[in-house]
This record gives sequence, structure tokens and C-alpha cells, in this order.
Amino acid sequence: MPQHTRGTRVCRDCDGHATAHITTGTRHRDGTRVTLRVTCPACKGTGHSSAQAASAPIGR
Repeated sequence: MPQHTRGTRVCRDCDGHATAHITTGTRHRDGTRVTLRVTCPACKGTGHSSAQAASAPIGR
């Protein structure tokens, strides 16, 4: 399966879930919810990190 290939490291900050949609609680005129798309700043939305980034301490 592609999610089990070796050589790709999962981002330790988002655990591979690089993008999240968060509801604001309000609705559009058609009834759909207003959402914000938030991308993981550590992996920049890829869900994977390099070996160098994985060994770096948090906060630097």
C-alpha cells in the first residue's frame, strides 16, 4: 500500500494530517458552514518531513 512505503517520514507535528478544516460556527446564505483551512507550518502541508527536520528540536 502506498501509505506504508519506506523512506518517507511522517511529520511529527501533524502526524501526517497536514491540513485541517475548522468551522467558524457561522453559515453561508445557502446553509453551508464557513470553514478555515489550516496547514501544518512544520511540513507546509505535505504530511511528511525530511530526516533533518525530524531530528531538529521543537521551537527552532
